[in-house]
Amino acid sequence: MDFLGMPEITPLVFFGLSAASLVTSFLGISTGAAGGLLLLAIMASVLPPAVLLPIHTVVQLGSGVTRTAMMWRHVMRGTLAPFIIGAIIGAAAGAKIFVALPITVLQGILGLFIIVATWLPQLGRIGTERTRFVVLGFGTTFLGMFVSATGTLLAPLMAGTAPNRYSQVATFGALISITHVAKLVGFAFVGFAIGRYIPLMAAMIATGAVGNWLGERALDRMGERAFRIMFRTILTLLGLRLIWVAITGWSGD
Repeated sequence: MDFLGMPEITPLVFFGLSAASLVTSFLGISTGAAGGLLLLAIMASVLPPAVLLPIHTVVQLGSGVTRTAMMWRHVMRGTLAPFIIGAIIGAAAGAKIFVALPITVLQGILGLFIIVATWLPQLGRIGTERTRFVVLGFGTTFLGMFVSATGTLLAPLMAGTAPNRYSQVATFGALISITHVAKLVGFAFVGFAIGRYIPLMAAMIATGAVGNWLGERALDRMGERAFRIMFRTILTLLGLRLIWVAITGWSGD
């Protein structure tokens, strides 16, 4: 059944993914991590592989933009320009360069990096802020062309830079939005067409905005220490999962 003219989308998938966008946006803003990766895993179970990454990117862009708009006063504005420079370079390289490493190896590297950066937050303070965020913009956008949910790469480094949970969550939303814009431009250059899925993307962006609003309310009720503990726990589990997927995928080849 094609619901609202969308190939392979049933009413159950449409409303299920809309609900998943709300829940994962709530988790993303209230915990500082995990939302995008969890949503990607859910979407991968029901969407055609050919459109999965572009649709996920559009939905996450919507979530990032609404989060940034709600928390703009907390955004670390000095990080934006250098990150944009790196993101543009990363998208251009990712759209044109063939990555020889198997996806399992990339997942393993990403998982290991997440764990190291989470438990060694001083990595997020190496070098000048401008240089650091140019590199971050390049890395998250370039890798995002292949493994998509690289917010988990950015999140632990943001935690090492941001002075508090509000700045961390708000700046993360702004920077990951920049990444998604750059990725969409890259996807356009390699010929991805997802116009038929506009109703699904619009619904998921709308419910994601509701999730962001609820998440911000939860963030107000959460202490700084509780936020940091939850943040580290979730990222550690996600990093271990990526390493496990890489190991099992590599051994299965």
